[in-house]
Amino acid sequence: VQAHRLCPPRGAGSSLEPEERSMEPPAVPEEEEKEGAVPLSVAPGPVGCQLFGYVGIEAVLDQMKIKTMKTGFEFNIMVVGQSGLGKSTMVNTLFKSKVSRKSSQPGQEERIPKTVQLQSITHVIEEKGVKMKLTVTDTPGFGDQINNENCWDPIIKYINEQYERYLREEILITRKRKIPDTRVHGCVYFVPPTGHWLRPLDLEFMRRLSKIVNVVPVIAKADTLTLEERAEFKQRIQEDLKTHAISVYPQEDFDQDPEDRALNDRIRDKIPFAVVGADQEHQVNGKRVLGRKTKWGIIEVENPAHCEFPLLRDLLIRSHLQDLKDITHNVHYESYRVRRLNESNRPG
Repeated sequence: VQAHRLCPPRGAGSSLEPEERSMEPPAVPEEEEKEGAVPLSVAPGPVGCQLFGYVGIEAVLDQMKIKTMKTGFEFNIMVVGQSGLGKSTMVNTLFKSKVSRKSSQPGQEERIPKTVQLQSITHVIEEKGVKMKLTVTDTPGFGDQINNENCWDPIIKYINEQYERYLREEILITRKRKIPDTRVHGCVYFVPPTGHWLRPLDLEFMRRLSKIVNVVPVIAKADTLTLEERAEFKQRIQEDLKTHAISVYPQEDFDQDPEDRALNDRIRDKIPFAVVGADQEHQVNGKRVLGRKTKWGIIEVENPAHCEFPLLRDLLIRSHLQDLKDITHNVHYESYRVRRLNESNRPG
């Protein structure tokens, strides 16, 4: 009885009245339609759901950003090439810090081994509150021998070992909430600036490695070539890769949509990037810039008119870093995982 007394009389327009409640959205007045009022977005689907006010779905992006800044993320890069091509200098230039090989004693240069002995160094880099655990793997003796037969075997073994380590953690009954990721996300291959064709060693390496890891070829020490020689050498490398069906990163098969394809097509036209590395700053027009000083002037590594280092940096860090990790996990690691599980389930 008290509930009936609290209810307003019928016809008073109360929102508590259960009779004749319509589930349709209120009609928009004709004046608003004429004035060009924009209605709230309707989610696509078989049954549209109109939002009558701000929900806060976009806050998910802020949550993801905060979580990533707290936990950080991992990125593992491998550099492959002959000694003296500037691999360590290029990595230091990419991350603007001394992240490549360390000397056992300060003030002394590290002696490069004569065999393909892989060396991995891990650093934690922080920029504007974002932490990145960076692992750089160097192959100091690759291609330095007279007989380079099967010199890629230690590299392939190392990459597969990282896949195997991740797989063993993943199939445990009680596994870690976050599996440590040591898988190689990108392999930068340094091509000697000969100005001719790719060597059989280069072709065989990229043919084998492109099946298990993202390979990004670059022309090392591009300042030793003239602009005409550089353009001709790049065109020859592109022809070699196409002739031998070598798919380097970014692969055409993994483009998600037309926008990605258009961006990656522009990148593929520039590959291999002609790069110059430098870890020393010089004064140019009142500014401190990274560059190599010669008696003809200073080669600015971050100047697109001098070299294509900015394109390589943007590809590896600013535009495609997450895509490198996604393809490593969803394509290369997945193919290794399927092969290993099929082997373990095979009878006998």
